[in-house]
Amino acid sequence: MDTKGIAFKYPDNVDTDVIIPARYLNTSNASELSIHCMEDIDKDFVKKVTAGDVIVAGWNFGCGSSREHAPLVIKTCGVGCVIAKSFARIFYRNAINIGLPILECEEAAEEIANGDEISVDFNTGEIYNITKNKTYKAQPFPPFIQNIIKCGGLMASVKESEEKL
Repeated sequence: MDTKGIAFKYPDNVDTDVIIPARYLNTSNASELSIHCMEDIDKDFVKKVTAGDVIVAGWNFGCGSSREHAPLVIKTCGVGCVIAKSFARIFYRNAINIGLPILECEEAAEEIANGDEISVDFNTGEIYNITKNKTYKAQPFPPFIQNIIKCGGLMASVKESEEKL
């Protein structure tokens, strides 16, 4: 349950309308929506992002509306993890609900630069900046939340649990 990729760096207060502009919310299809992910702050994001890449941001990432579309389009684009100084609480919960790995780590968010190669170990919370040869430590999620993320979200986790009964 780890990821490795290139960092896309963003500032403080990236709100959900920047992550997925409301003008596109006339569909609930995640693939259709994901082609517009981050376009108001980084018009080339969807052209450059590859599976496993990492979004790195400042304070209050995901502020704004409570729409689940924001973490969903990030995940659908292939982003392996979002690292931020802090997350808006509703974004934080929505990310877990849809199975998007997120980590809060002020030092990593401050020091990682756009384009740095990053690897993340979700079990330990270690964030390794391969480019700068530096390791940061975030608080990993407890095992039950790691399981939700590993299953692909809360509903998938519940379904898996029911199937085991």
